[in-house]
Amino acid sequence: MTESEILSRELDADGILRLTLNDPGRRNALSEAMLTDLGVAIAEAGADSSVRVIILAANGPAFCAGHDLKEMTAGRAKPDGGRAYFAQIMETCSDVMQGIVACPKPVIAEVAGVATAAGCQLVASCDLAIAAETAQFGTPGVRIGLFCSTPMVALSRNVGNKHAMEMLLTGDMVSAARAAEIGLVNKAVPPDALHEATLDMARKIASKSSMTLATGKRAFYAQREMSLAEAYDYASKVMVENMLAGDAREGIEAFIEKREPQWTDS
Repeated sequence: MTESEILSRELDADGILRLTLNDPGRRNALSEAMLTDLGVAIAEAGADSSVRVIILAANGPAFCAGHDLKEMTAGRAKPDGGRAYFAQIMETCSDVMQGIVACPKPVIAEVAGVATAAGCQLVASCDLAIAAETAQFGTPGVRIGLFCSTPMVALSRNVGNKHAMEMLLTGDMVSAARAAEIGLVNKAVPPDALHEATLDMARKIASKSSMTLATGKRAFYAQREMSLAEAYDYASKVMVENMLAGDAREGIEAFIEKREPQWTDS
């Protein structure tokens, strides 16, 4: 894996890859460079058999402040007023968010600071999220005349409609405790316990068969877009294929024999 100045990577012995947004001077904004590096890192991790779980963290007081508005404003100087540039940025950002969902490895957001606009979208796009009690979340675009339409996609798929609309229409910040109540994050913990709490969850997940995790993650996101009957039909077929896999056979036998399973990730 290549190393970036604004996105650091650290893989431990348990197969847990820590991706850290490292542009605190710009509040870890999703600049063109950050989006490119993050998209590449997620894609590479998804294809790397040594990676079992991904933790997405950030340096500095902000987890991610969303798009780089100075960079976006500079795009207005183009002959078309920035239309093509804005479209390209939104497409790139959407690709990164979908890449996180499509990645076969579980992705956990470790949120120590503020996550706003596309930064909140980034948290919502991760499979799991743990936040420090001091963290805050918001979609404040409405305050500057820019409705957070793309963050809305991820937000509305994680929290109830009325909670999502309240965040989107008011632009108010939401505490970590409230974010946990409405389902935006899994839980809020004391700041000094955040790293270990995230690592504990990552280790627990990393100990499972990566084949099983990839199967389940893919099926989870696929079935929720289907009707009830379609979802059951699809999930039943997934279960059949899963039952025929080597790790399912090993896991069931280990359970019956009261021993720890030996995964082959196949």
